[in-house]
Amino acid sequence: MKSVMKPPARLVSPAAALLLAALTATACAPQTSGGTATADDKSGTLRVWLFQEVGNKPKEQVVRQAVAAFEKSHPGAKAEVEYIPVETRAQRVKAAFNDPASAPDLIEYGNTDTAGYVKDGGLADISAEFAAWDEAKDTDPTARQSVTVGGKVYGAPLFVGVRALYYRTDVFRELGLTAPKSQAELVSTARKIRKAKPELYGIAVGGAYTYGALPFVWAAGGELATAHGDTYRAAVDSEAARAGISTYTSLFGDDNCPAAKCAQMGGNATVTAFASGKAGMAIGGDFSHAAVESGTVKGKYAVVPLPGTTPGSIAPAFAGGNNIGVLRSTSHRTLAVDLLKSLTGKETQGRLFDAMGFLPTYTDVRADAARRRPFVKPFIDTLGAGTRFVPASPGWGQIDASLVLPTMFQEVVSGRKDVATASGDAAKKMDAAFAAAG
Repeated sequence: MKSVMKPPARLVSPAAALLLAALTATACAPQTSGGTATADDKSGTLRVWLFQEVGNKPKEQVVRQAVAAFEKSHPGAKAEVEYIPVETRAQRVKAAFNDPASAPDLIEYGNTDTAGYVKDGGLADISAEFAAWDEAKDTDPTARQSVTVGGKVYGAPLFVGVRALYYRTDVFRELGLTAPKSQAELVSTARKIRKAKPELYGIAVGGAYTYGALPFVWAAGGELATAHGDTYRAAVDSEAARAGISTYTSLFGDDNCPAAKCAQMGGNATVTAFASGKAGMAIGGDFSHAAVESGTVKGKYAVVPLPGTTPGSIAPAFAGGNNIGVLRSTSHRTLAVDLLKSLTGKETQGRLFDAMGFLPTYTDVRADAARRRPFVKPFIDTLGAGTRFVPASPGWGQIDASLVLPTMFQEVVSGRKDVATASGDAAKKMDAAFAAAG
């Protein structure tokens, strides 16, 4: 998930600010202490905010089943689910953190938001309950990391998403090509396709496609940032990271994907280009499968893991996905944790995979999904090869919202800056965000 840029704060007069603070304290005092609810009601109605997907009906059906199971096992308890737009989640969630009286009991959130939400004091620490939950032992390590900050667990993973390489089997057959086994081969294959078929991008790439570009940085041995005590220091300007940036940005040009058209493209645009038959290859997620299947390339494509720098290796992919957390302000903590288990448990994740294609976060459930639906094998192989995650710092939200990395890539592909200058400038912006976050 990507963070959403927060709107600027409104200016309030000192007198109005004091009055507002007094009213807020009065309204919230009976319910919370330091943002944490003092009550733990064992009955009543719980409110849940989940993300609205494109084609949300299958998700709603699965969630209804999970809620029904929870209500059956908890007489006197009910759950009301509201589906909120992903694009406005930042404003909605921040408002909920600031107004416990009107906040939901549980929220779905993007896994890149975890550290920021913990710093804001909005999520409950459920480390003890998670450790005692029998199903949790089968959670894969990367998914577990996505709900962990400072060694404490602040939710449960709902699904994981990774990206791999989609390619046109008909085009490759016609041109006598084979799926690339290294990134150097990927670059040369893309140029061969473009030369033979100038109406196609060899591989559709985007200057604003951060999570499609990062595997090139990681495969070259680079990092986004390195931990230094309780904070992070940017590493995108290291020699290894610059090598990966150079490989990715070399794909922008008339010999593959012209910068004038591709510099502004994001992940959705590159997948759309492939699905509509305008590219020989694209980097897409397991979650892109339905879109590709509904495109003109249906029946004419295959998927393999994105190759690394060494022939036969797999590039580390970003481990995306969503989690569900309990708010600190809930007055139904025990019920909320039980509902969280129902919404993120093995049975529900298996149903979400069948309904939406979301990859389960449990290793055993995912293995079963792979047996039933072979299309997920390249993505599971990618997960098995090792994935990466963004720095567990609340500063990452600012870095993402400020488009620091897309700006860096676009400065290079447009020719405005060389790799060293663009990565150096990006590192300075990242360090400022990490420092501000504390």
